[in-house]
Amino acid sequence: MAVMTYSQAGCLALRQEMEANDKVWALGEDVGPEGGVAGQYWGLQKIFGKGRIVDTPISESMIMSAAIGSALLGMRPIAEMRYADFALCAADEIINQAAKVRYMLGGQVRVPMVIRQPIGMRWGMAAQHSQSNENLWVGTAGLVVVASATPADNHGLLKAAIRCDDPVVFMEHKELWLTTGEVDESAGPVELGKAAVRKTGKDITLLSWSKSANDCLSAAALLTEKGIDAEVIDLRTLWPWDRDTVFASIEKTKRILVVHESSKVGGFGGELLAEISENFFGKLKSAPTRLGSPRIPVPYAKNLEDLCRVDATMICQAAQKLVQSGQKL
Repeated sequence: MAVMTYSQAGCLALRQEMEANDKVWALGEDVGPEGGVAGQYWGLQKIFGKGRIVDTPISESMIMSAAIGSALLGMRPIAEMRYADFALCAADEIINQAAKVRYMLGGQVRVPMVIRQPIGMRWGMAAQHSQSNENLWVGTAGLVVVASATPADNHGLLKAAIRCDDPVVFMEHKELWLTTGEVDESAGPVELGKAAVRKTGKDITLLSWSKSANDCLSAAALLTEKGIDAEVIDLRTLWPWDRDTVFASIEKTKRILVVHESSKVGGFGGELLAEISENFFGKLKSAPTRLGSPRIPVPYAKNLEDLCRVDATMICQAAQKLVQSGQKL
């Protein structure tokens, strides 16, 4: 076991996969000597050369087109989008090509590629560098969607994404890049489609992913002080999502609070609660509830940015309200 940052864990996973398979390569802006925005590719070009860690011009559509063509020819490219916001410049290539070509050609080809998209707010990066748009990719048939919350999962899930035979949108939260944790350097891939129970509990289920899953853990600690035992589930893979683990938790707690940083309006939390409601109608002790950001561009000013955040205190208050309302039923 080694202690490393979330960013270093992703870099380690990519290096190990490139060492194990010469079909794995990466392309994007500043992935070479600069090592990426947060060191996700640090030192890799020196090890593998400019032919496998490829610096590109500032053109996301070109990056994505080249990656898709490479994947169709049997390679396993990692396309770095720099920020999730910029992936929208390659939306046609992702949605109409990468996600659809396997279906449109009757399964004769696969598109084994990873689309790395840093998501989330990060200290004044403003409206065009702070979006969490996972709902767009979850709603696109043909894509696998992953969002890691810890260094260990960033290591294991990226390995799994690289080995997946379908296109994977791999979302890494920018405010997690410098967080540290223990990582088993010899660990293999983390199973896609399998959630992690980060804390067991009996009173309410807190369901989340990415940085918000860590905020739910902090909220659970606050709830413990109030005599409420919360269970925290980190989805890890948004599509396909782990219904078995989530439903088993709700069967036990009879309460559900979904938390995410992306906009509450149109967010993936609404889809989760719709399916949960269809399966647990009349069985819950309180209303199925979600927390998300307001439907506004993320502000630059810190005081305004903070108003957009869903933090541990807000989660604690919402969960406490649900438990107390359930006790009155």
